[in-house]
Amino acid sequence: MTTPHATREGPATGPPPAPFRSLRQAWVALAGLSAVFLFEMMSNTVLNVALPTIGRELSAPTVALQWVTNGYAVVFGGLMLALGAVADRLGRRRVMLAGLVLLGAASLATAGVTSTGELIAVRAVMGLAAAMTTPGTMAMAFRLFEEESLRVRAITLISTVGMVGLAIGPTVGGFVLSFAPWQVLLLMNVPIVALAFAGIRSGVPADDPAALHRAPPDVTGGMLGTAAIVLALVAPTLFEHAGAGAWAPWAAVAGLAVAAVLFVLRERTARHPLLDLALVARPQVSGGLAYKAAAGLANAGLAYLVMLQLQLDLGWSPGLASLGMLPQIAVLIAGGPFVHRFVGRVGIDRAAWMSAGSVVTGLAVYTLFGNLGYPWVAVALVFVAAGMRVVGAAAGVNVLNGLPPERTSTGAALIDTAAEVTAAVGVAVGGTVLAALFAGDVTAGHWSPGQTARFHEAVTVSGLILTLTSAALVAWAMRRTRPPRDGDGAGAGTGAIGP
Repeated sequence: MTTPHATREGPATGPPPAPFRSLRQAWVALAGLSAVFLFEMMSNTVLNVALPTIGRELSAPTVALQWVTNGYAVVFGGLMLALGAVADRLGRRRVMLAGLVLLGAASLATAGVTSTGELIAVRAVMGLAAAMTTPGTMAMAFRLFEEESLRVRAITLISTVGMVGLAIGPTVGGFVLSFAPWQVLLLMNVPIVALAFAGIRSGVPADDPAALHRAPPDVTGGMLGTAAIVLALVAPTLFEHAGAGAWAPWAAVAGLAVAAVLFVLRERTARHPLLDLALVARPQVSGGLAYKAAAGLANAGLAYLVMLQLQLDLGWSPGLASLGMLPQIAVLIAGGPFVHRFVGRVGIDRAAWMSAGSVVTGLAVYTLFGNLGYPWVAVALVFVAAGMRVVGAAAGVNVLNGLPPERTSTGAALIDTAAEVTAAVGVAVGGTVLAALFAGDVTAGHWSPGQTARFHEAVTVSGLILTLTSAALVAWAMRRTRPPRDGDGAGAGTGAIGP
């Protein structure tokens, strides 16, 4: 079914289509965008279940199996910012449709994979396709509506579909593996891609050429930005696996510092920068990114530590440990209908800091009391899930509200990049502290009393580091987005910085 808003790509023949006035009116578009997010949430969780099977069938070493997942994440995270800028220039709908075609082709190619190297290459192409599609999901949902309440409800609806995919991913993966080869797990992307393509092609109006960013591309800035993000994603993994005493992680950090400095210098001096730093400095944008980063850091660190604790400290089986995450999954799924009501009642700014603060509170509860038993772990998971359910929509809408209309894809890419990088840092902090304090192989199980005490110490130390860092980000963002008081002039909360 084609909505009245759908138009073909190409020069505008009249005024741009009016925004949708309800979610029901935009259901075709929202179905397509939800399918994109469903793929993103299910992609790694479904495949992770199959890694042991893949390792046996392809005779893959552990390091190679890690890159089946990491290769996707690094390409995805590294290219989002550059491809978000491309979408703002060429058209968000056009780039997303091209990405979906690429994703479908890569998924079909899985049927012919015969080696680990081929699988890693296919996963890298999927990461490229995801970088072309995922940031556009929020940008398109934002642009379909003018009312802030509808924008929040649309993003909440899309994220709810993704959360369902995240929750059922391991179960679906295990069920499929019981009667089908592992390749089917990636071939399942094809019908999801088809649904997404049809919904977006029919339901999302083509970009108004007048609303696209017309500045020439900043190729040098794109290369430097991509290098910095890739190194930011790789360095935490190297610290986690190689340890702080190895040279490789520190080389990655040095490369990251050089690339980041050169990127900033380039963006400050370029006539047409990839990322206008004055726009990022706007209070709504920088504050929203800080909220998203704080939540991503705390959530990833907590998830990493909890799964280790349930399986290795408490001795639960992988299946039982998955059930132990049910409080979080239940809140993530069931909380969807209440997000827009909560945001409508307290306002978008308060919703952003309250939700990010809830995530940090959950991590603090786990840090202080998690070693006392599972009930405290469950309480922490509920706090984190309640915050994560809101912060994505609230912080995201804040960021996009603070940007010009022709930069929404770049803004959405910034949000996703902040989440990807901080999640990698959160896992790396937990892994590095654990490697430094724990004597022996942490995955061997059957710990001695001394090893158990060391694990609890590592949980406390890494939890404190992540809690304090996340709390500092939330406090900074609150101060940054605080409305000006009478007599303060154009304060930090006005969003008047930059062009």
